[in-house]
Amino acid sequence: MAKTLSNMLPLGTLAPQFKLKDTNSNFEYSYSDIKGSKGTLVMFICNHCPYVLHVIEEIVMIANDYRVQGIGIVAISSNDVTKYPEDGPELMTEFAFTHKIDFPYLYDESQEVAKAYDAACTPDFFLFDNQDKLFYRGQLDDSRPGNGITLSGSDLRNAIDSLIYNRNIKNPQKPSMGCNIKWK
Repeated sequence: MAKTLSNMLPLGTLAPQFKLKDTNSNFEYSYSDIKGSKGTLVMFICNHCPYVLHVIEEIVMIANDYRVQGIGIVAISSNDVTKYPEDGPELMTEFAFTHKIDFPYLYDESQEVAKAYDAACTPDFFLFDNQDKLFYRGQLDDSRPGNGITLSGSDLRNAIDSLIYNRNIKNPQKPSMGCNIKWK
């Protein structure tokens, strides 16, 4: 498991647009379809990454906690499924069912969306405000597989709360860390 840090796209960057197939529903969703009234969380994840597996339960809890507060939620997998077939769309559907993901889990076959977001690792988190400007990019929290720190989602939760309640983010934004995106 290669440790890769997120690229820290500049704050204020406009959300790149996309239209991708949802492996949960077989519908196609665009950024506009996902967008929440208060903001939008775009996450890059995959099925097999130990970092994602470590945090997936917290990701689902965050989605359940904040969708009702006006945050649009979407997860995208951009890995090369030729080299990593465990990240293919059929297994994404199974992964979503197993982990109770009931928000769109989109398949970025061309990897163009990951490139547009400058995504580097899984998980990688991008929180946009209601004007589609990047408000937060970085880690879920300080917990990593095997480091003994309890999973809390504190960094991302603080960012979402700051966005919803129109506050400045208290802590510095730290890059996420995970497995690198598997490029073609």
